[in-house]
This record gives sequence, structure tokens and C-alpha cells, in this order.
Amino acid sequence: MKNRTASSDFILLGLLVNSKATGIVFAVILAIFVVAVTANLVMIFLIHMDSHLHTPMYFLLSQLSIMDTLFICTTVPKLLVDMVSIQKTISFVSCGIQIFLYLTMIGSEFFLLGLMAYDRYVAVCNPLRYPVLMNHRMCLLLAAGAWFGGSLDGFLLTPITMNVPYCGSRIIDHFFCEIPAVLKLACADTSLYETLMYICCVLMLLIPISIISTSYSLILLTVHHMRSAEGRKKAFTTCSSHLTVVSIFYGAAFYTYVLPKSFHTPEQDKVVSAFYTIVTPMLNPLIYSLRNKDVTGAFKKIFSQGLST
Repeated sequence: MKNRTASSDFILLGLLVNSKATGIVFAVILAIFVVAVTANLVMIFLIHMDSHLHTPMYFLLSQLSIMDTLFICTTVPKLLVDMVSIQKTISFVSCGIQIFLYLTMIGSEFFLLGLMAYDRYVAVCNPLRYPVLMNHRMCLLLAAGAWFGGSLDGFLLTPITMNVPYCGSRIIDHFFCEIPAVLKLACADTSLYETLMYICCVLMLLIPISIISTSYSLILLTVHHMRSAEGRKKAFTTCSSHLTVVSIFYGAAFYTYVLPKSFHTPEQDKVVSAFYTIVTPMLNPLIYSLRNKDVTGAFKKIFSQGLST
């Protein structure tokens, strides 16, 4: 394989190394990929088509679905091709593009989940001012801010990673070009860069987590003082889906980018990475749709209209 590989190419060992269960794992990942892409595209379509979903919350949710679709398409197609290929190579340029795209998507999602918590805070704590505080212009600014923050992460870390000298092994013990796995091949001291990346990732997590914790603390105080049982139920239902998504996504990201190296093994890293790059993009639309009457109602309405035509 090495003889057939260009000197600038990397070799991805993949999710499984010498496993007899490759066929089953391939089928499972393919099924998850199809469900994830379909569910997110359906979510985007429903939010665009149904006027009842033309609200700030669903606008931000449509942005989350776009991010999840791009996120899973950044890693999984290459993974599936490698699982049925003999030559599991990725060019230096393609590796850099993959790093930039996944950094941009994960960073954008970090910020968006924080902004979605702010949206829930305004909806629950300031319902009368909600249409003014979360008008269309503000929603566009919030979405643009999330995309900009994520792309800034990509533009900052990708060039540094790809300019590190790689003069030893070209074999990446991973299923995609994730920075910690790529840096293991560096033949120069990367401790300063890894410290910089650690600080950057902590800030990327700390900013939205601060927004989320503050927003939900204020929401809990407001809900506690509500006299209406129906109002409390509606507030908890609205926020529970978002908290579920936040817990899953931030938990996996915390393990990958914040925990010290001593807590990591290549096998654990690949499992956690597979969870947040493959499973999470599928779970997000399912969590929001299955627990949301507005989304299920919009789906039934458009589905029935399609059958009647």
C-alpha cells in the first residue's frame, strides 16, 4: 500500500482495524447516514414550507439541521468508501479540507446551541417582548454569528495544522483527519500548538456553555414562579429537547478536546469521534421532531396534502 501511495498522501486506518464485523458495521453506518441526512433535510423542508414553523426557534433549528447535514457529509462518505476499499488514502489537500470543514461545523454548532438557549430564555422569561427581541434581523445576525465563529476556528487551526512538518509515518490511526490524530505524525515539537488549541477549544466550549447555563438558570427561576401548571409543562417541553442535544454534543466534545492525553486511547477516541460525527447528526432532528407537536403536525399536514394531490 505504501508503494502505491504518493508521498504527500495519508493513510487512514479507519474505524475498525482487521475486524471481521466490517460488513455489519458498514451497514449500520450507512443506515445511520441515510437516516441522518433524510431527517435533517425533511426538517429543513418542513420549516421552510409550514408557516406555523416560521418562528425564531425553528429558524435556528433549520440552521442546526444544515450544520448537521454538512457535518456528517464531511466524514462518513469517505469512511464508507474506505471500508470497502483496499487503498485507504487521503491526499494532503483533502485532509486539510476535511479538517477545515469539521472544525467549522463543530464550532458553528457550539455557538448555535448557545444562541438557541438564549432564544428559549427570551421566549420563557420575556414572552411579550419576544417578537421584538427575536425579530427576523436578529435571527439572521445570530445565525451569521454562529457560522462566523465556527469558520474562524477552521481558518485559525487548519493552516497551522497543515504547516506542521510530517516527515515520519503517514498512517493516521483514525477514520478521518481529526487534529489530535494527525498531530501524532508530526516530526516537530507541537506542544505549544497543542496548548494553543487546548485554550481555543476551552474558550469555544466556555462561551456557549456560559450562555446556556445562565439562560437555563433564569428559565428555571421563571418557571418556579409560574402559577400555571400548563405554562410550566410547556416551558419544560420546549427546553428539554435542547438540553438533551446540548448534553450529548458537549459531552463528546469535552472528552475529545478538553480531557488530558492520559485519559485517551486511540480506540476510545475513535468511538467518541464516531458518536459525535455520525450518531449525533442523526439524533438531533429525531429528538426535536419526535418530542415536538408542531413538527409532527407539520409533517402530517404536508404528508396528507401530498397524498391528496
